[in-house]
Amino acid sequence: MEYLCFACLKPIMGPDLMPVMLTRPVVRFALTGLLVTGLHALVAVAFMSFIAGSPPLANGTAFLMATVVSYLVNTRWSFSKPLHGRNMLRFCLVSLVGLSLSVAVASAGQHYGLHYWYGILAVVCVVPPVTFLLHSCWTYR
Repeated sequence: MEYLCFACLKPIMGPDLMPVMLTRPVVRFALTGLLVTGLHALVAVAFMSFIAGSPPLANGTAFLMATVVSYLVNTRWSFSKPLHGRNMLRFCLVSLVGLSLSVAVASAGQHYGLHYWYGILAVVCVVPPVTFLLHSCWTYR
């Protein structure tokens, strides 16, 4: 089954399937996001506790591991696509866009003097939908 490209909001299989096509990948993408967020935290804490007490190194390592798992699970489960070098490269580029957007949104909140929790909330509300749209319309096309 082909999934919807959210940029044009025109399902491949007809309007009757639109709710199903919207729901399944979105829910799976969200669940994968929760999984890899937990993995990131676990790896970072383990790294800090057992390998080296360097938060940037621990989080960098955790980010890389979480990105690999995110690619594997999202590709095969969320978007039901085969693993391929082309979509892997695109996935990594979208991940970097997401990272850059996270920093930009959090920086904007800080610039305007908002409490850091508002920055975190804004990142959580902005980044996942944007990366989902990019993956849906570009990574897996």
